[in-house]
Amino acid sequence: MRNGLARQRLTAVFLFAVLLFNYPLLSLFDRGEFVFGMPVLFLFLFIVWAAVIAAVALIAERRRS
Repeated sequence: MRNGLARQRLTAVFLFAVLLFNYPLLSLFDRGEFVFGMPVLFLFLFIVWAAVIAAVALIAERRRS
């Protein structure tokens, strides 16, 4: 049962990531503004990418213990 729960969580993270990397949401951040010297779109992409990796790592580590 634990394996099934982890699979469901990973699927949910994947679907959420697909929504975050989809065009309508990305177009909200595609502006000419800069934050910390980086375009807002790049900053959004890096933060979301890191959050997805962290979520997958947390789910995978929980599964081992």
